[in-house]
Order: sequence, then C-alpha cells, then structure tokens
Amino acid sequence: MLDESLLDTPEGLAEADRRGLLRGAAEAGARVRTAARHAVEAGLDSLKPDGRPRAVLIAGPGAAAAHTADLLGTLAGAGSPFVRLPPNGVAPAAGALRWDLPGWAGSVDLLLIATPDGTEPSLSLLADQSYRRGCSLVAVAPPGTPLAEAVAGAHGLFVPMATAPYDQAEPLAASSSGVFWALLTPLLALLDRIGLIDAPPEALEKIADRLDHVAEGCGPAIATYSNPAKTLAAELADALPVLWTEGASAGPAGRRFAAALAELAGRPALVAELPEALAAHNALLAGPLAASADPDDFFRDRVEEAPALHARVVLLRDRPLSGLTAAPAARDLALSHDTPISELEPEEGGELETLAELIAVTDFAAVYLALASGA
Repeated sequence: MLDESLLDTPEGLAEADRRGLLRGAAEAGARVRTAARHAVEAGLDSLKPDGRPRAVLIAGPGAAAAHTADLLGTLAGAGSPFVRLPPNGVAPAAGALRWDLPGWAGSVDLLLIATPDGTEPSLSLLADQSYRRGCSLVAVAPPGTPLAEAVAGAHGLFVPMATAPYDQAEPLAASSSGVFWALLTPLLALLDRIGLIDAPPEALEKIADRLDHVAEGCGPAIATYSNPAKTLAAELADALPVLWTEGASAGPAGRRFAAALAELAGRPALVAELPEALAAHNALLAGPLAASADPDDFFRDRVEEAPALHARVVLLRDRPLSGLTAAPAARDLALSHDTPISELEPEEGGELETLAELIAVTDFAAVYLALASGA
C-alpha cells in the first residue's frame, strides 16, 4: 500500500531514502556537468577519429549500462552499428559476470565499457582482449579501479566516472539517475566526436539545465498536486502500469521507467511503442485487468481484502501535438475499457533535452513510488 501522506512530508522521504535515490535524481544535472568536464580532461575533445567505426560494441553490468546502450542505439538511428554485449554468468556479482567479444570484432570496431563498479575481472579481460584484436577502446568507470589499470595497459582511453560520496556499490544503485547520467554523458561526447550522434558541448549543457528544471518541479518539497512525478507515483499506487511510448526517443525512457519500477519499487510494468501497443495490449485492457472487469461488490470486505489490481496506461510522448500521432486512438482505446490514462509530454526543445525530461520525471516517479510503498 502507498503511504500518500509520506509524499508530502519531505523529512519523512529523506528518512526513508536510505539509498540516496532522491538525492541522485536531484543532482542529475550537476552530474552531467561533472561528467562532461571529466570527458574534456580525459582528452575526448581533442580526439581526431580516423573515420567511423564499423560497429560500436557496448559492455557493462546492471541497469545503467543496459539503458545507456539502449539510448545510444536509439539516438544513432535505425541503421546504427550499435551492439550490446550482454553478460553471462551464474550470479549478478562482479566476479561472476562474463563478457566476450564476438568473433568478427576487429580493428575497425570500437568497444565501449560502462560500469559504476570497475572491479569486474571479466571487463578487465575484455579490455585486454580488445587490445589483442586491435579494437579501439574507451571506458567509463570509477577512478582507481582494476578496470582503469586494464584500460591503460590496453592503450585505451579511460574517462573517470563522475561519482558522489553517497554512491554505493549495490546493484540497486545502478538504477539511480546519478549513475545513469555519469555513464552516459562521456559516451555522448565521444560519439559526437566520432560523428555518430549529435551531442556537442552546448547540447550537454542544455541536458543539464533541463534536468535541473525537472528537479525544481519534482523535488520532495513540491506538493503532490503540482508535482508531476509525485502525481504519477500516486496514480500508479494500486495499478499495473501499462507504458505506451510515442516517438523514437521516448522508447528508451519507457523501457527505463519499466526497469526502474521493477528494480526500485518492486512493481511489474508492461511497455510497448505506439501504434503497435494498441493491438498488443487490446486484449489485456479488455480482460480482468480493466477497471470495468471488477465492478464494486457490496459484499467485499473493504478492510480485509486488498483492492483488485487494474491497469493504468501511462503515455510517454516526444512528438508535438501538431504532428502525426496515435495518441487520440490510445486515449479512445483506454477509456473504452474504463482504463485511466496518465500522460507525460516534455516541453519544447532538442531531442536530447526532451528525452532527458521524460527520463528525469519518470525516474523521480519511480523513486517516490518506492519510498512511499516501503520498497
């Protein structure tokens, strides 16, 4: 059950936030600026790339690395040469995870390693393997870690991750906003330099400004009725989130939101892109999860029985209202099944800015839902 009174008690939220998740979300803009500075100090702005790589391979553990790979591939476009190297192993622990380069990887490819840990032995071995194969190598990780030494030995480029004193070496920390932006920002700067993504320094500064703007409007001191993140958390209190995204860059935001709800708040969520979502989830909304499927029963014990779980659609959009959109059809489908719908659409701006806003608001919402439900 969600303790909605906690949402409007900043002191209570701070006390419940033992993992520093709210602080990480609030400081995301500052983390982007620090990470951008680290990228410059590491020499990214002076790189003179000799053409574009045939493929960009991305390796790293946890949610932050997976979301980073998802977002970079989306920004680069449908024909992008991005390949994520998922780990294998017997447990999600630094010493148990394993990564390997595909057999075709060679001197015309680029390997990116992104990790908030840096102690994974297999990532150090992967750096050595990339050197023997002739792959170019760039890594973002905490300074002073075994991976930093391995990258130096492999003649790769190491960018120190922008860390904070409250960062914790726990799997859950990988879903925090601060960790995500600390890993993503240097890679955006690198891929802009290579020519795969348009993310010049001024665009990174606009991302930081937009994240600061969201933090002002979604912070713990802002009341629920005027706080979009707290409002969304309250709306999802007893619901199954059905996340529909519209626009290419909204897809990674929806997938990150679903993962954060599961990892931080312990809540399942379904995610799909419009217009395919209308067909994929039509039967779901018409089934037992629809609000109309469980009419108010006079004989149900309101004290002893928990309320039935119903779907709630959350529509994440990055397209202007004047463009071609499936949003009206989405609203009609949801309301025809008595399913409530929440909508998030960012303010105008560049693709990176609007994507940053969607990610920031949903990150705050996932944290509020986790804290208020005692997850």
